[in-house]
Amino acid sequence: MGNTKNNEGALGNGTGQDAKFKSGFATLIGRPNVGKSTLMNALIGQKIAITSNRPQTTRNRIQTVYTSGEGQIVFLDTPGIHKAKNKLGNYMVGVAERTMSEVDVILWLVEPTDYIGAGEKHIIEQLQKTKTPVILVINKIDTVKKELILTFIDAYRKELDFAEIVPVSALKKDGLDVLVSCIMKYLPYGEPFYDEDTVTDQPMRQIVAELIREKALRCLEEEIPHGIAVSIEMMKFKKHIVDIEATIVCERDSHKGIIIGKQGSMLKRIGSMARPDIEDLVERQVNLKLWVKVKKDWRDSDYLLKNFGYNPKETE
Repeated sequence: MGNTKNNEGALGNGTGQDAKFKSGFATLIGRPNVGKSTLMNALIGQKIAITSNRPQTTRNRIQTVYTSGEGQIVFLDTPGIHKAKNKLGNYMVGVAERTMSEVDVILWLVEPTDYIGAGEKHIIEQLQKTKTPVILVINKIDTVKKELILTFIDAYRKELDFAEIVPVSALKKDGLDVLVSCIMKYLPYGEPFYDEDTVTDQPMRQIVAELIREKALRCLEEEIPHGIAVSIEMMKFKKHIVDIEATIVCERDSHKGIIIGKQGSMLKRIGSMARPDIEDLVERQVNLKLWVKVKKDWRDSDYLLKNFGYNPKETE
């Protein structure tokens, strides 16, 4: 994989391009579970952001890079904008809202419907405050009849003056070329920010932790709320293998038993599901060991939030 240097951070600045090359930043915003991470993974052609059918899967701002002959788009995948219930929630919303003022174009993902609820109205209020061009992306069009899409476009067009409106299916990779072309229109001309082989600025450890958390969310389904985090305790690269030790952190003793499962069955299942994705990432065999620890109310602890990579001070 060409996105890491010394198996950890991102590569540095790119080499020169011709004067017609465009380079800029685009953020993906929207309510939880509208498919932001799925869209970003589809656009860059590689799995970086984790996905699940649970809302608020993405907790941090994830930066990925799309490079073509025309230009380079640095995508920022943000947590869903929602009503926060704890410090982690406040952090997530703060990251999403702050990012909107730092980019060249905003992609607002919505579901294919003509009902504009309170959550969408809140986002519209945020977007009305910005001068950044907004592209409305109507995702999941594979789930509705084509003749209904114009109805959805009309409903949203009345709410805000969008730079573009693009229907897509992130899952089926439908409409992505059109979306990329629309984004490029609003980017300035300039040098690329990253080498053309770079696909993310995320440290390898953070991606690995997120891949494990994704599998835990999928395996545990409704049994455990979103009160889990993953900490990578050790990641050692050898010639043909990577040794990884990771801890799944939960908030209650009762959750610990569920995550471990009978005779360790659930923990083994999470590990066996995570291992192939991690091996694809590191391009070698992985020896993965998982533990479970209880940290009560970690989502309301500034110290523990920072320890798990979410810095509440960043949103102030």
